Amino acid sequence: MGTRRRRVTSSAARTRRHVRVRRKVSGTAERPRLAVFRSNSHIYAQVIDDRAGRTIVAASDLEAELRTPGQNKTARAQAVGEQLARRAKEAGVNEVVFDRGGYRFHGRVKALAEGARESGLAF
Repeated sequence: MGTRRRRVTSSAARTRRHVRVRRKVSGTAERPRLAVFRSNSHIYAQVIDDRAGRTIVAASDLEAELRTPGQNKTARAQAVGEQLARRAKEAGVNEVVFDRGGYRFHGRVKALAEGARESGLAF
């Protein structure tokens, strides 16, 4: 008799990767965590102070000023990164630690990070 193997869904695998990354990555008041969540159609990002347990700023491509018809998802992700960096600067945050959320650092996640870097966030 063989042993049965469970199927691991891609979302469960991402959650496991995220938990593994979160063991090392934590945000403080001086250097909060920039967390990314990517769905099939949208992208969301938050700057989080984990010690206080609060979100400092957030941005997503669902916001009215970031909704541009005819723009692809990667371009929208870059715009979200730029918007998030502007808001973080206004809140007094200049440095963050990047939390890719268990996703590979390419495509939309990379575009968001580059947009934030271009707008002056250091990580």
